[in-house]
Amino acid sequence: MSDTAPTVVKLGGSTLHAMSGQWWDDLAEHGRSHPLVLVHGWSKPLRDLRPENSGPASILRDRYGNQSRWTTPDVLTDIKAVSSGIAAQVIGLLADRGISTERVVGSDGLVSAGPGETWWWRDKQLVELENLVGPIIGVDRGLLAGLGPGQCRLVTPLARNTLGQEVNTDGDRAAAAVAAATGASDLVLVTDVAHLLIDGEPVSGITAEAAAEFRDKGATGGMRKKLRAAGEALEGGVERVVIGSAPVTDLLAARTGTVITRS
Repeated sequence: MSDTAPTVVKLGGSTLHAMSGQWWDDLAEHGRSHPLVLVHGWSKPLRDLRPENSGPASILRDRYGNQSRWTTPDVLTDIKAVSSGIAAQVIGLLADRGISTERVVGSDGLVSAGPGETWWWRDKQLVELENLVGPIIGVDRGLLAGLGPGQCRLVTPLARNTLGQEVNTDGDRAAAAVAAATGASDLVLVTDVAHLLIDGEPVSGITAEAAAEFRDKGATGGMRKKLRAAGEALEGGVERVVIGSAPVTDLLAARTGTVITRS
């Protein structure tokens, strides 16, 4: 076993279905010489499972403008169902390529969450709603320790809050917290866009300060969350965050994608 810090990769839920065999070949090649921690999303499989899991009614916005999936007990059950299928798929794909992978569900002691927001905009009014989500306040790094080359942990980003409830949490921010907790030098956020775009132009490199400014003034939707996660990862000690849609080795080599650094 090894104490080498892993490469942490967030697999976007909108991209898993589109990743080619060559993409997985590349990830496995990297994984043969670096421990891996993967954090998976579930957005597209969850939307495909039931119509009520898609559309504007499934998304809430808090008083600060942050979006969140409206997570009821039924939605949480759906998340766990689709996550089980995603995990089986990813574990199989990596096993075929010689990478040994174990799944860790965040709510099984890995990820701790704080109290969630209770007031949400609905029909142009702020109303009090139960939403089983919560911000990450801790990661038990011991559950991800001892990984060596050829080994991987696959994290399902659920959490357990201070009341003992199982809750949903943002996958990008979960990946950021995991990367910081494990001492990772790099966090790769694999998404369905090739670069961060500012004024329609692709950005190859940007500082955390400039990324935060754009996040607050121009970014929307999923990219806003990714930039927030990037800032949290860098504040936690991660050296670089890379956002893009290419193979992991291309993103780490900065041949494509957007690299975000502290300065």
